[in-house]
Amino acid sequence: MTSASSIDGSPGPKAMGLLFAVGIALVAVAWGGEPLRGLLRWDRAALSAGEAWRLVTGHFVHLDLEHALLNVAGLVLVAWLFAAAFSPLQWLVITLAGIAAIDAGLWWVNVELMWYVGLSGVLHAAMAAGIVRRMLERDRVAWGLAVVGVAKLLYEHFSGAMPFTTAGAPVITDAHLYGAVAGMICGLGFALRGVRD
Repeated sequence: MTSASSIDGSPGPKAMGLLFAVGIALVAVAWGGEPLRGLLRWDRAALSAGEAWRLVTGHFVHLDLEHALLNVAGLVLVAWLFAAAFSPLQWLVITLAGIAAIDAGLWWVNVELMWYVGLSGVLHAAMAAGIVRRMLERDRVAWGLAVVGVAKLLYEHFSGAMPFTTAGAPVITDAHLYGAVAGMICGLGFALRGVRD
């Protein structure tokens, strides 16, 4: 059990406070509208011009308020299911690994992509890390989640975005795959090392 969770495994007060702050920040940035989105989004031309902050900020800005709220809901779900799976430092590593994998994939694989926004790829990294950790602990629910997760990624690969995504908004499903792969690697690595701060 980590200090970020309560005895029953749900997020503890500190984790809930951080989760609330991140959720408020995501919504506030969404309310910033197009000027703020333009300044912070992952943008190929701007990155080529040296605006490196976009490698991180692009994952925390959204198309609109609905998109931001969907990602906040995803963040709450990940916290509820897996807050106790890793220490705060490990969660930071998982987040940064997800960001790095998505950035690398978008830059070198999706070379036609000009811009990207959203937290969903990073959420896939967190979910995948938590699922792998729980699978190695022989959690049957995690095995079911793994089947659903793989089915979702396969659907997105062959058919495009899931039907319930934000209407009319482009969804870069490859970011979900890149994030999930990074999360699986982190989850497996932390679990096999037996490190649990």
